[in-house]
Amino acid sequence: MIKNNPIDLGPLDQLMNDPSITEIMVNGPSKIFVETRGTLKSTPLSFRSEEDLLKLFQQIAHSLGKTLDEKNPTLDGRLPDGSRVNIVIPPVAVDGPSITIRKFSPFVLSLEQLMNSGMFDERMAYFLNCCVSARINMVVSGGTGSGKTTLLNFLSSFIDPHDRVVTIEDTAELKIKIPNLVRLESRPGNLRDVTPVTIRQLVINALRMRPDRIVVGECRGSEALDMLFAMNTGHEGSMTTVHSNTARDALRRIESMVMLAGTDLPLRTIREYVSSAIQLVVNVQRGQDGKRRIVEMIEVSGMEGDVITTQEIFRFNHKEGRFTTPGFVPRFISKFQLRNIAFPPDFFSDRYKITKKAS
Repeated sequence: MIKNNPIDLGPLDQLMNDPSITEIMVNGPSKIFVETRGTLKSTPLSFRSEEDLLKLFQQIAHSLGKTLDEKNPTLDGRLPDGSRVNIVIPPVAVDGPSITIRKFSPFVLSLEQLMNSGMFDERMAYFLNCCVSARINMVVSGGTGSGKTTLLNFLSSFIDPHDRVVTIEDTAELKIKIPNLVRLESRPGNLRDVTPVTIRQLVINALRMRPDRIVVGECRGSEALDMLFAMNTGHEGSMTTVHSNTARDALRRIESMVMLAGTDLPLRTIREYVSSAIQLVVNVQRGQDGKRRIVEMIEVSGMEGDVITTQEIFRFNHKEGRFTTPGFVPRFISKFQLRNIAFPPDFFSDRYKITKKAS
């Protein structure tokens, strides 16, 4: 992998070349940690001095065309191989300069790989395939490093190759393999001559590009309002991710982000937009064992008074160590029937026989 990075990363080179390592964290010159299979561990590697570490940071900043100094003590960017990098230096980094590298994988994990890793079982994989094919609008929620982007990449593999798709991201990480694809990436501004281009601006622009689906890598601000408008106005099958601890929390977070758009919409109106635009929320978490798995999948079924109503479709039962269902059949099942997608008997019941379980 390092062959694609012309920057000499010093002791980090060997970590970049190790395919089992997914994230690298450097807290000063003598503390280097890595994430392997969802578990953090320290390494014996180190830089010779803080000066060497700062020199590396300046090389990275120069290669990205960005400034890193006391006035601009943080940096976000992408290495030449696609890995995401974040740098923080004093004075905001109290204990010394720090760098975090989320390594880029050129491959989308296959169905078998994700099932073997325990992210979902055979039934849930089939259901998600059907949801993408039936153009269900969905949100993938979870915490940092929980597997949101991994799952979104997997879901995108079910998109009809004849669809026109526009992806919008802060850092281009999605790997969607269809012919009619446009990838958009936001751009931070600076104090000189670079005008910022926000995710919201790109979502608004995407509506003029005749997309069948819009995929937003992560909704984190006022762009949530325009994403809801897109989902409600002919761009069915659109997807995004949101930071939240539960599926219900994801809906509340989207409400809050819509308020950031500066509109004077009443809360009830915002919730009506949310309930009509989003049909499925999938929540992923990283467990104490390091495994990333879907822990909750809910249907957004409408409104009762001023409250958004939801129904649970699947859940991971931690006590039993398996995926279960309360037996609820989603209301949007009619969309599946329109596309001649059928489900076996007892599919939404724990009586259904799963031939291949997730570990």
